Amino acid sequence: MKIAFHTLGCKVNQYESEAIAAAFEQQGYTVVDEREFADVYVINTCTVTAVADKKSRQYIRRMKKVNPDSVVVVTGCYAQISPEEVSAVDGVDIVAGTNEKSHLTDYVAEFQEHGMRQLHVKGYEELDVFDETGLVVNTENRTRAYIKIQEGCNRFCSYCVIPYARGKVRSRGLSEIVAEAEKLITGGYREIVLTGINTALYEMEQIRPDEAGRLPEEPYGVEKVIAALSDIPGDFRIRLSSLEPAVVDADYVKRLLKYDKLCHHLHLSAQSGSSQVLAAMNRPYDREAYMDIVSTLRKADPYYGLSTDIIVGFPGEKEADFEDSCSLVEECTFCKTHIFKYSKRPFTKAASMKGHVAPQVKNRRSDKLHDVGKKSAETFFAENKGRMERVLLEELLEDQQMITGYTGNYIKVYVPYEDPEAAQGMLNQFVSVELLEVCRDGMRGRMVERRDQL
Repeated sequence: MKIAFHTLGCKVNQYESEAIAAAFEQQGYTVVDEREFADVYVINTCTVTAVADKKSRQYIRRMKKVNPDSVVVVTGCYAQISPEEVSAVDGVDIVAGTNEKSHLTDYVAEFQEHGMRQLHVKGYEELDVFDETGLVVNTENRTRAYIKIQEGCNRFCSYCVIPYARGKVRSRGLSEIVAEAEKLITGGYREIVLTGINTALYEMEQIRPDEAGRLPEEPYGVEKVIAALSDIPGDFRIRLSSLEPAVVDADYVKRLLKYDKLCHHLHLSAQSGSSQVLAAMNRPYDREAYMDIVSTLRKADPYYGLSTDIIVGFPGEKEADFEDSCSLVEECTFCKTHIFKYSKRPFTKAASMKGHVAPQVKNRRSDKLHDVGKKSAETFFAENKGRMERVLLEELLEDQQMITGYTGNYIKVYVPYEDPEAAQGMLNQFVSVELLEVCRDGMRGRMVERRDQL
């Protein structure tokens, strides 16, 4: 039996698809490319925007066309939020919510035996248990591996439907996280990325200040995970997929700087550069607090890599608010800025707010901010010119005779090579590279020496 997957959305979805694929392989299935003929197609959906919903529906129909007799399974956030809408799409056989992914092998077996359409979606109040999908020890990328450490969110930002799609905050056991990391590192992976719906909330709900208002001196929250993984022997690095300023502040971020294996890069979601808009978004920080975190990181390391998310066209966003977002991106010199046009989402407070921004205005602001973000990244890259960086090589661009990889501070580096066989042997290796000049979406570099020859 053959099974194929199409995954939309975030890194958590990608991780979960890998876990589902591993479970089906244990049942004797062969995982094939989504464009191939398969007996079962699994579409792991996203619902963060209306565009994501539309893409999910398109892929559902596309998969069924490849094999009209296949079993089509739709899971993920769109399936959780709009199960009836998903069920109504022609060709869907099984709809499973976000906390049902570990049961998909059973649901498919049941469908193949009885041929009856299925709907498995729990209500929000029931999404309160971490759905342990098992250890993921093989991923499509043989260099970088993701580990899901946390599920759910309780912050209820006014624009965001994800708390309703993913449920209450719950954290994965530390022993399971360490066990998965150890297997991945033993298997040759050189970068471990910690991910979750709101990674910063890992066990944070359990933390309470003492009578004097002091927080624990020992590691707590996501630092507890970083500390445990840092103790694992081996030549590897740890990267945080994101850290929410809605949860942590500059003092907490400073605690993380002492871990040598932790990459000097954070995805720090700003969402807006306007304090007024941030308040309307129900983000519990203002522009100044966000900049305090940035300042703390850049004081510790002027070349600390930062990426972010910005929403344009939030209800009530004035031109001055938008310019605040532009100036934030310019001041922070982000290595990557992800820009989203505000989209109405079900259940959210922002959907019923006054002052919705016209589509053409959102389009204009998005286009301008893309230009600002590109210049911001180029400024950051240029500041790194002449530096020596440790790069994890990941991919050969054979037609261009380039080998690429990322620095710890998340700059994509392009290094020319002459000997294809030697270049192939350097994949998944750390090398020392001099950063020469801005190139494409990163920098061109010159390899100085291989890490294993240092």
